[in-house]
Amino acid sequence: MLDNRPLLPPEIARRRTFAIISHPDAGKTTLTEKFLLFGGAIQMAGQVRAKGEARRTRSDFMKLEQERGISVSASAMSFEYRDWRFNLVDTPGHSDFSEDTYRTLTAVDAAIMVIDGAKGVESQTRKLFEVCRLRDLPILTFCNKMDRESRDTFEIIDEIQENLAIDVAPASWPIGMGRDFVGAYDLLHDRLEIMDRADRNKVAESIKITGLDDPKLAEHVPAELLEKLREELEMARELLPRFDRKSFLEGHMTPIWFGSAINSFGVKELMDGMGEMGPEPQPQRAAERQITAEEKPVTGFVFKVQANMDPKHRDRVAFVRLASGHFERGMKLLHVRSKKPMAVSNPVLFLAADRELAEEAWAGDIIGIPNHGQLRIGDALTEGEALRFTGIPSFAPELLQTVRAGDPMKAKHLEKALMQFAEEGAAKVFKPAIGSGFIVGVVGALQFDVLASRIEQEYSLPVRFESSQFTSARWVSGDKAAIEKLVAVNKQHIAHDHDGDIVFLTRLQWDIDRVIRDYPGVKLTATKEMMV
Repeated sequence: MLDNRPLLPPEIARRRTFAIISHPDAGKTTLTEKFLLFGGAIQMAGQVRAKGEARRTRSDFMKLEQERGISVSASAMSFEYRDWRFNLVDTPGHSDFSEDTYRTLTAVDAAIMVIDGAKGVESQTRKLFEVCRLRDLPILTFCNKMDRESRDTFEIIDEIQENLAIDVAPASWPIGMGRDFVGAYDLLHDRLEIMDRADRNKVAESIKITGLDDPKLAEHVPAELLEKLREELEMARELLPRFDRKSFLEGHMTPIWFGSAINSFGVKELMDGMGEMGPEPQPQRAAERQITAEEKPVTGFVFKVQANMDPKHRDRVAFVRLASGHFERGMKLLHVRSKKPMAVSNPVLFLAADRELAEEAWAGDIIGIPNHGQLRIGDALTEGEALRFTGIPSFAPELLQTVRAGDPMKAKHLEKALMQFAEEGAAKVFKPAIGSGFIVGVVGALQFDVLASRIEQEYSLPVRFESSQFTSARWVSGDKAAIEKLVAVNKQHIAHDHDGDIVFLTRLQWDIDRVIRDYPGVKLTATKEMMV
């Protein structure tokens, strides 16, 4: 984070673009809904205000997500809160969708980590945290479900510090837990926050007090809990670091709030924290140079493609993070990969599953550009400069299966559906050099269910996934003559991905070792930069 940057234009400076990360079931969807509720984007949690009150839609809008109660596609939502403009990018919590999450985290400036007060730091949280760490993203932590039996506050903080190797500075301190949970003490503003159990959508009542000796405390907190609070805070002040914004912005410290998202408790304080402490839109990296938010020309990159968001129109929406400038509807931008100009006449902003036309947007915003397949993940849009944004990865799949259409006459339809999912980043699709058909690769098994369900729903095409003889795939690069030799001798292992790049399909680690030994001019890699 650069301290000596020039002042940003006010419209850009008030933007906060962030993602929420968590293990499944920690309460991420509930927290997202409360953010939208307090931002005025929806009228009651669990219901997004859309055309009439008839459409009951939540931020999980794919059918399979609603059936299984998981978020599998990262959706972006924009809303106003106090003086700030929040761009919230929801990420899939399920580990089978880690690649989508990884790419989403390339488009944000900060993250909110949600942990469950009873379970602490879980495996998926740790994985997602590591991704944030790679990008030095500032992280705010929300310890959820304090209204249920949870662990000791110091124990939770210790676990975060030890497991994630990050300093933790309490922004609030819980008073009681489970049934005895009455609220929290706001350490940043010297306030008592009292939870209202009667109305889950009501914001907690704030009582301004002057320090822990204020007699007003006793009116709201039972004596034994008050004594415990005073003892714990005294220990916390001696043992735990004070909040330091510089350390937080560099990714070395996380402030932690305690609350209960379902009871709307602690959410507003967390939102205030994101507004007051969170980073402004940050510089983005391109192969050629660094792009700063205050630059006049508009630049942006595609970090996600979502197909068939509206099943009535076979549309595809490319999610674009604006890196610089002031974008206005109707602008002509250069699509760097194809070197063709593109008139962006109907860009959209998202409010959960609802969308509205974006008349304008600024650096830090995320807009959706409906298109018919021109835009892919990693694409750059600029006002003329040939930029290639870096750091958007594609991972080698860990599971491979062959796919067959239920109706053999519909093989062409299947090819079209698979290519669309490949460009969307939902799966890797490989066309073997020998034989017909396709091999589909994913990072997690649940993705096969999602693909089968979506191909059937969106293309009326039942499909079967069957096991493949191959277990993993590697991208091939290196010396041209060596690659040609490898391809000629190992035809049965060779395939091409949807970009036409050569891929080596393997059955065992031995296959990879053999290529490394026999073809020194060839490199096999498990990731590919989605830079075009």
